[in-house]
Amino acid sequence: MLALATGLSLAGVQAAEWGNWRGPNYDGSTDEENLPAKFSKTENVLWSVKMDGPSAGTPVVWGDHVFVSSSNPDAERLTANCYDRRTGALKWSHQVAKGHRQDNRSNYAAPSPVTDGQVVTFFYGNGELATFTPDGEKLWSQNIQKKHGQFAFLWTFSTSPMIHDGILYMQVLQRDTKVGRKGSDDNRSYLLALDPKSGRQLWKVYRPAKARSESLEAFSTPIPFRHKGRDEILIMGGDCLTGHDPKSGTELWRWGTWNPTRIGHWRLVPSPVAGGGVVLACAPKRAPVYAIRAGGKGNISSSGKLWNSEGSRDGVSSDVCTPLYYQGSFFVLYGEGRDKMLSRVEPKTGKIQWATDLDSRSLFRGSPTGADGKIYVQNHAGTVHVIDAKSGRVLHRAAMGEAGDDQTRASIAVAHGRLFIRTNGRLFCVGKS
Repeated sequence: MLALATGLSLAGVQAAEWGNWRGPNYDGSTDEENLPAKFSKTENVLWSVKMDGPSAGTPVVWGDHVFVSSSNPDAERLTANCYDRRTGALKWSHQVAKGHRQDNRSNYAAPSPVTDGQVVTFFYGNGELATFTPDGEKLWSQNIQKKHGQFAFLWTFSTSPMIHDGILYMQVLQRDTKVGRKGSDDNRSYLLALDPKSGRQLWKVYRPAKARSESLEAFSTPIPFRHKGRDEILIMGGDCLTGHDPKSGTELWRWGTWNPTRIGHWRLVPSPVAGGGVVLACAPKRAPVYAIRAGGKGNISSSGKLWNSEGSRDGVSSDVCTPLYYQGSFFVLYGEGRDKMLSRVEPKTGKIQWATDLDSRSLFRGSPTGADGKIYVQNHAGTVHVIDAKSGRVLHRAAMGEAGDDQTRASIAVAHGRLFIRTNGRLFCVGKS
């Protein structure tokens, strides 16, 4: 098994893999080319398979494996699944836990899996964390809530695990008091590092913040980042953005805040994204996005900001969607309200290069993906919008969901010349025939 796992890992050197929910560059982009601009449920579909139930998790792809989380509302079943990338045949499936959801806003299968070609890890909002070999042999599992305390979130918790340089990272940014019966009055937010092959804890560091109430809650994901030879892990939530040493978790720098008056209901959903020497942080609720100069040390709250947008006034904002960095620009999607705006923004200055109304009745909660000169993003109804990255022109809309679909939230993965589109009911592999 180890020999096979090593082979899969080496295969990623020659092929463009999509091992985590934001892709090979951790920013939603890839260098893949020759992707279709037009497709439908029948056109340019190489295969499709029925899903066990809905999930907001993005598929991850490595070698001939496509890993997908799923939930089953009727059976209250949470599963880890692997499909053959070439044919769509089910390679293996394991029930990881019982349960489905605790509220009507989401379900426990919202997080995306992660793989480095040697192991694949699945996380669920009830705290279950499970790791397998690519061929489906279970290596270990544990429940984060049972080991580190009950989560303190108003809504169902979600964050995606991240594997980087042989370390599995998990973040829990939560309230410091009870939420109803959940949590305790001694809750603390933390960043956790585990050995991905054994589940052994490497370290745990607490991450304090000055936010209040729901604004302490974050549904973002840790993002690896390298700038001028320094590696770090970016963490966003609790009204602040921090960079951490990947080997120890030590905080290297901190910027904050987008919430100077300490509004108490500003939970944070978008993950940070970095590019062009800039780290972008998106405040919620139609507030601005903030560009922070990379490479900081210590508290840079008074000196680190390069610029910020005007939020509701210029349309550059994101309540849920994590921005994309592609072709030297940020692409910021505001998917709420009446006007769903996608804006291309210059990293150093914040200049809006173009802004496009996506003309969608349905909300956008998935994050944009950049590849082959195009932007791919899916709305709640399961309609995939294809946008020209240079001009902002909408090239195509593909209705991939079923009639009446809502709350389709998975982002689109791109690997091996294929688009992997997960709707509430199906997984599509799309490519030029």
